[in-house]
Amino acid sequence: MAKNVGFLICILVMIMDIVAGILGIEAEKAQNKEKHMKMWIFECRYPSYQAFKLGLAATILLALAHSIANLLGGCICVRSKKQYEAATANRQLAVAFLIFSWIVLVVAFSMLIIGTLTNSRSRKSCGILNHRFLFIGGILCFIHGLFTVPYYVSATATRREEGRQVIHGPVIS
Repeated sequence: MAKNVGFLICILVMIMDIVAGILGIEAEKAQNKEKHMKMWIFECRYPSYQAFKLGLAATILLALAHSIANLLGGCICVRSKKQYEAATANRQLAVAFLIFSWIVLVVAFSMLIIGTLTNSRSRKSCGILNHRFLFIGGILCFIHGLFTVPYYVSATATRREEGRQVIHGPVIS
């Protein structure tokens, strides 16, 4: 039973990222259905409550997926370049995927929040064109899943390797 838990966590995180991506794209569609008027580089448009709800849901799912993978995957840290070079391949992969997943999370989360907040106002807003924040945030949710699941797998493998080394001692080749 315990061996299947990792697989289920990977599936759960991937599904949450996919649903967050779809919700972000649907929020962009809902936002584009609202009335708007363009004048040069300025645009006046009405906020979409549907886009607000979908963007908020996408943001929450993205944060939950990232939190689940990082909390259950554990903390895989490398403090120096020397320690990174001496680390196992699984630890190096875990660190690389952790860094990339955090970068994608920050950008996707920011895009989704900006797109959601532009739809939270109760009045018409005018400003410089700000299209595609929700769409790009939704696409980045898919990419986040592609970095977060391998992080979880490599972090779990690293913990297993280190557990074996404690029990059996280091393997000398």
